[in-house]
Amino acid sequence: MIRAALLPIAMAVAAPTAVLAQEPPGFRFSDAARADYPDEVRLGTGPGQPTEEWFRQDGSLQVRNVTEATLTPFLPNPQSATGAAVVVAPGGGFLGLAIEEEGFRVARWLADHGIAAFVLKYRVLPTPADPRTFRSELVAVRTGKGQASFRPPADTPADSLADGQAALRHVMANAKTYGIDPARTGMMGFSAGAMLTLSVTRADDPRARPAFVALIYGRANGDPPPAKAPPMFALVAADDPLFGREGFGLIESWRKAGAPVEFHLLQTGGHGFGLGRTGTSSSEWIYGFHRWLDVNGMLTGHP
Repeated sequence: MIRAALLPIAMAVAAPTAVLAQEPPGFRFSDAARADYPDEVRLGTGPGQPTEEWFRQDGSLQVRNVTEATLTPFLPNPQSATGAAVVVAPGGGFLGLAIEEEGFRVARWLADHGIAAFVLKYRVLPTPADPRTFRSELVAVRTGKGQASFRPPADTPADSLADGQAALRHVMANAKTYGIDPARTGMMGFSAGAMLTLSVTRADDPRARPAFVALIYGRANGDPPPAKAPPMFALVAADDPLFGREGFGLIESWRKAGAPVEFHLLQTGGHGFGLGRTGTSSSEWIYGFHRWLDVNGMLTGHP
């Protein structure tokens, strides 16, 4: 079993330097080494010249300026493996990735419960290489005061979409090696990762078609599903400052299309709570996701 020792809101990515006075309360940054895993897979997308920056925000490991996509497998004990698999896409506004709280921690939980998980480090939009410049511009983005050279995009960037598809293709093509069933291989995304998951689903590539999707505090108001819409699990908090009041057109369109969908509107939790925020109704939501997988037959049988 592969284990790792190792969330901001969509814009909450930050520079790997000491905190300054102008930084918003609750944003404390420190240097961090790259998370290296011997089983990490390079997906072959991007220039092959890594320029990424690793850092910790409030103690949580994050990364920005990703230019080469990778996939890190977390495999369950063979004795408890269900054959199900999930590609996990962290969020970060396509400006960076909350790779620990919305990636590694989630993958470890899934592996501990018999589900093979694969954390996708996908390409994001470039931000200033200089940490101080990045920090000052990030404050401008979040406060609306001052100028910034970057903004979260309105939709999934083409490079991120290509990486999401490459991840599913890799997992399905190597199903025997990983001990999984391609017919029970899905994708889960958080915030911007949920946007990516939805974009992969709508692209409807036969070689990268998820058997199920999970959209965790992603935008729930969107366009109709693809013709072959997979079962969808969606979850957002009512007090989410980004997506909690946008409406739920995506959920209704999935239902009208006759596609299976389960939607949870949590009373509290805000945005970026990962596996759950203590003292809110977001805590332990992943047990409901696990139950949903079982109800939909994703945990039954073996490859």
